[in-house]
Amino acid sequence: MTEDRRGGQAAARGSDGRGDHDARTGRGATDEGPAPAPPGSSPRRRRDARRNRELLTDAAHEVFTEQGLEAPFDVIARRAGIGNATLYRHFPTRAALVNAVFRDLLTHTMTVGEQARTAEDAWSGLCGYLAEIFTVLASDRGANDLMTTHLEGVQTLETVHAHNRETVDILLRRGHTESTIRTDVTTEDVLFSFAALGRAVPALTAATTPDAWRRPLTLFLDALRAPSLPPSPLPTPPLTPPQLATTLHELAPHGGSRPGPHEKR
Repeated sequence: MTEDRRGGQAAARGSDGRGDHDARTGRGATDEGPAPAPPGSSPRRRRDARRNRELLTDAAHEVFTEQGLEAPFDVIARRAGIGNATLYRHFPTRAALVNAVFRDLLTHTMTVGEQARTAEDAWSGLCGYLAEIFTVLASDRGANDLMTTHLEGVQTLETVHAHNRETVDILLRRGHTESTIRTDVTTEDVLFSFAALGRAVPALTAATTPDAWRRPLTLFLDALRAPSLPPSPLPTPPLTPPQLATTLHELAPHGGSRPGPHEKR
């Protein structure tokens, strides 16, 4: 793909994963709006700029879903049919592009959290909330990277993390009062286990079925239940030995799974 001189150096950094410190961390990210049109630009140029931005965000979502958030920028540009230099004019950092792609999804996550807070009881609220999140983690590798790790500079993500923590904290305190959740369980217990289990979901579903995550999530949730309550029936069949071997292979650094946002290739 032809690149102009202004975009060539930046595109090279994005394509091989080296020298892309700002793009990886999101430092220096600007707002999520479209790149400002030059003074005196024509309506047609502004329309073209909007169209290019839409093509880039659509292509980025597809590539992030397939490859994770570390997908090279030149792959995204090729998928969109647009030059690398144009991509960098719209999204100067990886964080800016991630924020534009996943802003609506992250906002929806907060809406689900608000609904969970007003559930009839804390236990059903927590179970429904985590099930909604895990549905996303199983279907979108980019969203999985985003929600189970920390990527600096994604403004909406920082808001979601704070909201998620508050939601879990509210539900745990209610559950302690309602005697449905163990009183020694902390918010950090839930958030750590959520992230660890969530990272394994893509490998698990690739080796088994799209809803295979429901079984380990149920086991995790049962560990949070008050001892006086009976355990939940386990959904979906258990892993077979070959499925376990395949899942563990996918999780290993040499396996088929992609590195996370802060891992080296």
